[in-house]
Amino acid sequence: MPNIVKKLFTQQDLKQISDAIADAERSTSGEIRLEIRQRRARKERRASVEQLARREFQKLGMARTKERNGVLLFLLLEDRELQILADDGVHQKVGGEPWQHIADAMISRFSKREFRDGLIEAVRSVGSLLAQHFPHKPDDTNELPNEVRLS
Repeated sequence: MPNIVKKLFTQQDLKQISDAIADAERSTSGEIRLEIRQRRARKERRASVEQLARREFQKLGMARTKERNGVLLFLLLEDRELQILADDGVHQKVGGEPWQHIADAMISRFSKREFRDGLIEAVRSVGSLLAQHFPHKPDDTNELPNEVRLS
């Protein structure tokens, strides 16, 4: 686990966040992923946080979900940047406005050093939003892992 991640999150915190993802996905066919990076790689210095999130979105297979209903929460800890990226299916139904509200709530919790709680709250908000537009179906399968990805 990268050093800054160790300072901000315990293994138990990361498990609770993963559990929150699994719980949120029980009410939706949508997929939620969380990637926490310590910093940009040297070769990524000029890339924006959005560009990096888009690359990860593709790399993680999020654009290959059945209903194109994945949402990525992407954090760059040392740079204090985050991006919430929704796939085309979600964007068509939800638009872009709710993501800024979720990001603002995360930033507010992070400013109080409530990192785990900020992420759990964000995951629940994303899950609730997805459930409104992509309710769980009897034949739904979990298409992507729920674990927090650290790099």
